[in-house]
Amino acid sequence: MVTYLYWFIVLALVCGALFGIGVRLGKWQPAVILAVVIAVVGSAAYYFWLQQIFVKRYGGVMSITIPQGLQHIGATWKGDNLWIEDYNPKTNECIFREYSRGDLLQGRVVLKNCHPLGVSRPTPEAN
Repeated sequence: MVTYLYWFIVLALVCGALFGIGVRLGKWQPAVILAVVIAVVGSAAYYFWLQQIFVKRYGGVMSITIPQGLQHIGATWKGDNLWIEDYNPKTNECIFREYSRGDLLQGRVVLKNCHPLGVSRPTPEAN
C-alpha cells in the first residue's frame, strides 16, 4: 500500500508541475523539464533507496525471480538488504545471493557439498 501511495504522490507532483506551470502560467518548456526531473528523481529514489525500505518496514511490494534450475530455501533481511538462499541440486551447492538497493552491490556466497533438504550422500554398497 505504501508503494502505491508513493507512486501516487510522484504522479501528483508531475501533474501538478505540468498543470501549475504549463497550463496556469503558459510556460510549457520549464513545466516539462520540471515534470521529467520529478519523474526521474522519484524513480531513482524508489529503485535505489526506498523499495526495500518500503517492503521491509511498511509492507510494500517487490518481486524477485529465482534462477531456473535452483530450488528456493529461504530469505532473510540483513540491515536493509535481502539475502536469498537457493539450492542447486546439479552441483550440490547452496547459494546465498544479496539483493541490495538498486541491484548495484550484490554479495554472493557459495557453500560446496551442501545438503539442505536432508539429502544424504549415497554410500557405496558392500559386496
